[in-house]
Amino acid sequence: MIKLTVNGHEHKLETEPDTPLLYVLRDELALNGAKFGCGLGQCGACTVMLDGEAVFSCLTPLLLAAGKNVTTVEGLGTREAPGPLQRAFIEEQAAQCGYCIAGMMMRAQALLVKNSKPTDAEIRSAMEPNLCRCGTHMRILRAIKRAAALMKSAEAGAAGRARP
Repeated sequence: MIKLTVNGHEHKLETEPDTPLLYVLRDELALNGAKFGCGLGQCGACTVMLDGEAVFSCLTPLLLAAGKNVTTVEGLGTREAPGPLQRAFIEEQAAQCGYCIAGMMMRAQALLVKNSKPTDAEIRSAMEPNLCRCGTHMRILRAIKRAAALMKSAEAGAAGRARP
């Protein structure tokens, strides 16, 4: 039995340890945000966060995720209450076909967790492993910058409310 924590919820799985994390997320946990793209770790459609690091879930065996925190795009917010990154992608209309967007968001989230004020060059470098064949890269770049600003203002608001 393998214990897996996904989006804050613990799951006990009777799955072969070498099963790709992507298959477990989609087929056993019904979390369909991460997509199967190339299956070779070359497109990034399957990107999720593993203990805060962006990983290709198509190449990550379940055993490597055991005991770690997995975050998928479903963990960023809901349809009714999207998280800052999701809101920014919507406001910038960063998705065209949408196939790569969940992976893009997870790689961007991993960047923003480590670097809350990335430069354009840092964003471009961090996002390099993920591909968008629709060509919305400039909108994605704007969405990540907008998300950084939204997160910063949310933190400032929270800090202001905490003061006596």
